[in-house]
Amino acid sequence: MSGDLKTALALVDAANEADPNKSEGRPEALLYGERMSSEVDRLFPDASDVLKIACRGQHVERWKLPRKDFPEGRAGYYAWRKEQGRRHGERVAGLMAEAGYNAADQERVGVLLRKEGIKQDAEVQALEDVICFVFLKWYFSPFADSLKPEALPRIVERTAAKMSAEGRARVLVEFDLPEPFVGMFQD
Repeated sequence: MSGDLKTALALVDAANEADPNKSEGRPEALLYGERMSSEVDRLFPDASDVLKIACRGQHVERWKLPRKDFPEGRAGYYAWRKEQGRRHGERVAGLMAEAGYNAADQERVGVLLRKEGIKQDAEVQALEDVICFVFLKWYFSPFADSLKPEALPRIVERTAAKMSAEGRARVLVEFDLPEPFVGMFQD
């Protein structure tokens, strides 16, 4: 690695400080990035700088492209999510350049944030596992409370399907899941 990790993370944090949306009295994107960093450090203690930066920047300046700017429904959601991944990759690569990272590392962070090669690329999969753990640990319960109960199995099933076998096995150990959801994380 050619750059300075602390500088890159500080640059991501500085960008996310501007998030007008607050959670627990703090900018949401900043809090999310800190949670992502905490989980990548816990789940993948030997993670590369690029993976650590991708985790911290996974929602960098997310508020600048509101979901409401895209059509309703699944197609609109996927279009929004794809554009967010592209924008996040571009923005984080620029921040990495400021922190002294080379072009190869900058391109690599884009691959991770666009989730290119999920289920085939170990680092892309590690990022997805971290995302799922953060979702389950901090965001699932409030999200579930806003939905009809019949929608939950599909969401849990999709979350489990995105994860690696190791990630799913770890979920079974770390979370006390209700019985209908346990089977979704078993191989």
